[in-house]
Amino acid sequence: MTQQEQAARHDPIYDRLHATPEFAELRRRYRGFVFPATVAFLAWYLLYVILSSWAGDFMSTQVWGHINVALIFGLLQFVTTFGLAWMYARFSAAKLDPLARQLEADYRKGDDA
Repeated sequence: MTQQEQAARHDPIYDRLHATPEFAELRRRYRGFVFPATVAFLAWYLLYVILSSWAGDFMSTQVWGHINVALIFGLLQFVTTFGLAWMYARFSAAKLDPLARQLEADYRKGDDA
């Protein structure tokens, strides 16, 4: 940890901002997206693992040519990852970034004083 990071951890301005309702709202919004998205993605991934382990006949079902259900599920893992990243970027730009910018402006205003 750099000296500047250590100073920021004990900065009274940061402590004041941390105690504001806006900061609590920022954390609430962030957690409101990230926790459910993480649980959903892990459940989807575990479904893939479980089906691959215990439903081999289903997963080996040919869909088209040499493409089977397991391959489709595996590729959908990538689609899901990119989809979640895109959704988070949109959510962050709309719901988190404006509030974070306001908090940063308040921090800088308090830092100048």
